[in-house]
Amino acid sequence: MAGFHKKSILDKASQKTGKLDKRSPLAQPPKQPHCPQCGSERLYRDGLRYLTDGRTAQRWLCRECNYRFSDKKPLQKNRDWQINTASPLLSKRQVCELLTEESKNLTEVTPQKTAQREGTTQTADIKGKILEFAWHLKKNGFAESTIKRYVQSCNTLTSYGADLLNPESVKGIIAKQKWQSGTRLNYVNFYDTFTKFLGLKWQKPHYKHTAKLPFIPLESEIDLLIHGTSRKISTALQIIKETAMRIGEAMQLRWIDVDSERNLITLNYCEKHGKNRIFKVSTQLIQRILSLPRKSEYVFNRSKISVTSNFFMARKKLAYEHKNPRLLRISFHTLRHWKATTEYHKTRDILHVKNMLGHVSLDNTLIYINLEQAVFGESNSQEFHVKVAHSLEEACELVKVGFDYVCEMEDAKIFRKRK
Repeated sequence: MAGFHKKSILDKASQKTGKLDKRSPLAQPPKQPHCPQCGSERLYRDGLRYLTDGRTAQRWLCRECNYRFSDKKPLQKNRDWQINTASPLLSKRQVCELLTEESKNLTEVTPQKTAQREGTTQTADIKGKILEFAWHLKKNGFAESTIKRYVQSCNTLTSYGADLLNPESVKGIIAKQKWQSGTRLNYVNFYDTFTKFLGLKWQKPHYKHTAKLPFIPLESEIDLLIHGTSRKISTALQIIKETAMRIGEAMQLRWIDVDSERNLITLNYCEKHGKNRIFKVSTQLIQRILSLPRKSEYVFNRSKISVTSNFFMARKKLAYEHKNPRLLRISFHTLRHWKATTEYHKTRDILHVKNMLGHVSLDNTLIYINLEQAVFGESNSQEFHVKVAHSLEEACELVKVGFDYVCEMEDAKIFRKRK
């Protein structure tokens, strides 16, 4: 009876004021769903789930752990549009009506329509210039990936409100963005190429890029990502771990580039004008590659963008499950830095690392000397295995396993190999 009396009071109060009382259950907002795995309220709407009885259920995607789930209470059935319902669309027959005094006054808005048409025409001109610019890059031998970056940068500046035909407008838009210095410098270089194509003159703004040292993860963290991702993504990660390829180069691998008998992978489609190279890989990697389905001539029949986005989602889920935020700093290119650093630690040959990475200039490879000293320490780099050879056969065996000749003392030859 108490609950009934309270409810009647709320109803009477709403009748007097014409508004629902804040204490009324009808005035309470709908409850925000929680992730059943981590309990987070940071959710994305992930489309609808269609049931067999015609009803739909809202799907959700957790932004913390990437867990997908659906609402327990389905929504109402989808109602088809009825013919007799009022439609907001106007009939085309209204255009054929005779002009009245009121319709003649529509001429007052023609300047606004003219401005809109001019803006549409200018937008179409800019899009045409971007297409001509892309074709100009194609004729001059630029790579497809480079052309996509140039076109994407032009479209990005246009979406931010920049007039590509006005250099001062572009400089103002770049200055307003909360970008890092390297990103600003990239957009300046992209637009500088675009101005040279159009024949415009402008003064480039001065932005200096300070390169950051790459993050070098533990090998156990890399193996955790390899074993915790899908079959294709884990295979791509293993390829980069053993060969230091770029992800774009790995996506261009073809089945004819894989030699399963001699465990060789040939790279014939290098990015950034790198050198073609061949790698000796493990048997486990060859088995991983051969287990993938053959749907086309390419090993990975997917685009670089889709593989990268799926990897980021899987990485976020693994970082939450294992409570290791360091995993969020690992990308495909991070494995390339890890391989170069460890390879220099093993060989101490910077030219060998340069050839493995396919660098054109040695200046891009010298960074791994500093990384190796920081990661492994200088004390460990100065320790050697020492062997003594008393005959020619012993000396040949030591050379085969990587020992270097040092000197000869007391009719014996001394060899050493870095630990």
